Amino acid sequence: MRVSRIRIENFRGVKSAEVFLPSHGVLIGDNNTGKTTILEALDLALGPDRLNRKPPVDEHDFFKGVYIPVTVLEPAEGAPGEEAEPAVADEEPAAESNEPKIKIEVTVVDLTDEQKAVFGDYVEFWDARTNTFYDEPNPEGTDVDSVTEAIRVTFHGWYDSEEDDFEGKTYFTRSLTESEKPEPFSRKHKQVCGFLYLRSIRTGSRALSLERGSLLDIILRLKEVRPQMWEDTLATLSENNVASNPNLGISPVLESINAALKKYVPREWGIEPHLKVSNLTREHLRKVITAFIATGDGTHAAPFYRQGTGTINMLVLAMLSQIAEDRQNVIFAMEEPETAIPPYAQKRIVHEVRKLASQTLFTSHSPYVLEEFSLDETVVLARDTEGVLMQRSITLPDNVKLKRYRQEFRTRFCEGLLARRVLVAEGATEASSFPVACRRLEELNPDIYSSLEALGICVVDAGSETNIPGMAQLYRELGKHTFAICDRQDDGNKELIEAQVDLLLMHGEKGVEDMVLKGTTEEALKRFTRLIDWPQHLAQKYPDPEAQATAALSDYFTWSKGNWGIADFIAQCSEVEIPEWLREAALQLKAACTHSEMDEAAAAQEAEADGTN
Repeated sequence: MRVSRIRIENFRGVKSAEVFLPSHGVLIGDNNTGKTTILEALDLALGPDRLNRKPPVDEHDFFKGVYIPVTVLEPAEGAPGEEAEPAVADEEPAAESNEPKIKIEVTVVDLTDEQKAVFGDYVEFWDARTNTFYDEPNPEGTDVDSVTEAIRVTFHGWYDSEEDDFEGKTYFTRSLTESEKPEPFSRKHKQVCGFLYLRSIRTGSRALSLERGSLLDIILRLKEVRPQMWEDTLATLSENNVASNPNLGISPVLESINAALKKYVPREWGIEPHLKVSNLTREHLRKVITAFIATGDGTHAAPFYRQGTGTINMLVLAMLSQIAEDRQNVIFAMEEPETAIPPYAQKRIVHEVRKLASQTLFTSHSPYVLEEFSLDETVVLARDTEGVLMQRSITLPDNVKLKRYRQEFRTRFCEGLLARRVLVAEGATEASSFPVACRRLEELNPDIYSSLEALGICVVDAGSETNIPGMAQLYRELGKHTFAICDRQDDGNKELIEAQVDLLLMHGEKGVEDMVLKGTTEEALKRFTRLIDWPQHLAQKYPDPEAQATAALSDYFTWSKGNWGIADFIAQCSEVEIPEWLREAALQLKAACTHSEMDEAAAAQEAEADGTN
């Protein structure tokens, strides 16, 4: 059993989306792209406990916060020259179909025999080869290996004006159109699906409590264990009087109040006030009963949620294994398993959860997690200014082989996949020195310059000038804004690069070392010769490097190429000492990012205006 497709309308920051999910996969993209929105949408449609929350959705769950119909006022027509009548609204109430509604449709495929029996008449057939439903009149077509049983369920969330509150329900999708009365997809139906959404902080903080929906509560329900402890616990607490010791001074005060009370009211009205733990109910107990775990080598125990974050996350993993053992068909959706976990443990979590579940869906920003998924299992998400969430697949260009992609994933590819803007640098020297230049310029003159980090740009080392077009193409096809920085190129390679980037930053020298040496001041070069530790062979060649600063540093930059030599030089420069080309490149890049943001904002405003007309 697994979720094959999810469609979303009007939920959170997503106006519309259609995403196809692998059996095991990781959702990646820049922050606020919609990764968590997809998992939350799955939880609304399939989570057995989500709809117990009252209300199940709120104002902020609707796209742009619009949960009631927007009435557009149109000016009344008047004769030429006459003053127009005031704008009036349509007197007829908005039709129900015009009311904003959250819609989430989920397709669950590869059903088990138990699920087929439970879902009965609502079972359909899904063709995994075409990612569509098989609706041909020929029954023999369902015998093809790519066709499997499936169901569709749809969650609707809306604002009820009469109750002045929000409502949400899940239905069998077919019943919405094929039946006079929609058939609810009930909590028991959802339990058969076995969807479990794990938020790292929230799940860990209540994993070993008895709150409804906690991991311990899920395990007890799966094992059909009903702890009959509430009555005994409540009775024990009710018999426990607090501060009854006269030496504490509280009981004499209560006795004096009791004596005064007897003077004014009959006994039946109430006597003998005393203090107890609280007016506990079993719901109170569910929230306060907590497992304790011994810490260190001693016997002292502390609440489990006071353990280290990493320990809590591994505890969650152990509990997941218990859930999976009792139910062999589970869909796990897990946010950022890397939180407070060392790299080797991150990998173990991924592998263990994949073995436990029929489907696993992760979100992550960790290269150690991402590299455990193949290209087909990596779902790259991007959202445009109109709220349309799009899914893209990673397609390697001809000059990036799969072996190289895997070997260099952490150092060369991962950061670009997670960013919105990517600057492809010709080599290691450019990749290390240009970010330092931008950062230094921002420190010196923040009103004019911005660091690459502030612009949301990550730098990717292409490894050579011939690799720039392919690397830029890789990220451009994933919907990233791409830029490039390099030495002087021949016309052919320059055209290839410009075809794949929004902006090409190319200086006129054949090496970045020459551009820096020619563009800075003699004083800056001499000062730097006094700051560095010269390698032995250069110290012998230049006994007095300050006297031959340009020649000595030319050899030093060549020797330290790709090892932060030029970056260290730029970091100690004043604004005028930083080469003019670098300053102009920093300004061009900032302008390109600012213009793209303005274009996106304008497109969003235009789309919003079109939606209200």
